[in-house]
This record gives sequence, structure tokens and C-alpha cells, in this order.
Amino acid sequence: MAMVYGGRTTSLPSQVLTFHSSAKWNDHFDALKQTNKLMVVDFTASWCRPCKLMDPVVQEFAATFRDVEFVKIDVDELMGVAELFQVQGMPTFMLIKKGKVADKVVGVKKEELQRLIEQHRK
Repeated sequence: MAMVYGGRTTSLPSQVLTFHSSAKWNDHFDALKQTNKLMVVDFTASWCRPCKLMDPVVQEFAATFRDVEFVKIDVDELMGVAELFQVQGMPTFMLIKKGKVADKVVGVKKEELQRLIEQHRK
């Protein structure tokens, strides 16, 4: 999302968290388990073209669904986390509530992802 200020276009800060450390991810995940907040985890990779197509969608959803937490995990950086969630294709979106996978979407499926977010955020 971009805003125009004084003729300049500037991007709003990302609402999507990115983890580069398994320890930091684990701490964050453990803390979120104690809440009823929906977390959408985008398992991605820098070389994944379909993932790049979904990047603006994830940013849009993060701006729209402010009560949902959006997290991006690079499977090459955090292989153990990807293995734990049994990620086999990308992009994979895990919808997690109270530490449990409530749903998942594999592939470039904006409408399906939006429908499931709306369903599980309540």
C-alpha cells in the first residue's frame, strides 16, 4: 500500500513479521498460543515465483485484517519450522489458532485464503 505525501509516494511499513531465527520464532509462537488471535504463516522462498505473486496479497490482507497476525517464514532459512508444519509446496499458508493448524492453503489462491481468514478470525 502506498501513500502520497507532498507529491512523493511512500510505502507504509509492513504489517507482516519475518523471522530469521528458529529461537525467536519459537518464542513468538509459544506466546501466541496463549491467545485466541489467528496467525497466518506464509511459508515462502526467495526463488519461488508463485510466492512472489502472493506477496502483495499478503501485504493487502495484513493491512485489511488488523486483528490477524501475518508471519513470513523462508523455508530455506528455517527448514526445521517448515518441516515441523510439513510444508511440501509453496506458497503454503497455515492458519493457526491457539497453536494448532486450523486450516491451510497451498498455492496462489487469494480468494480461498481470504475466505478462510474471514472464517477463522472470529
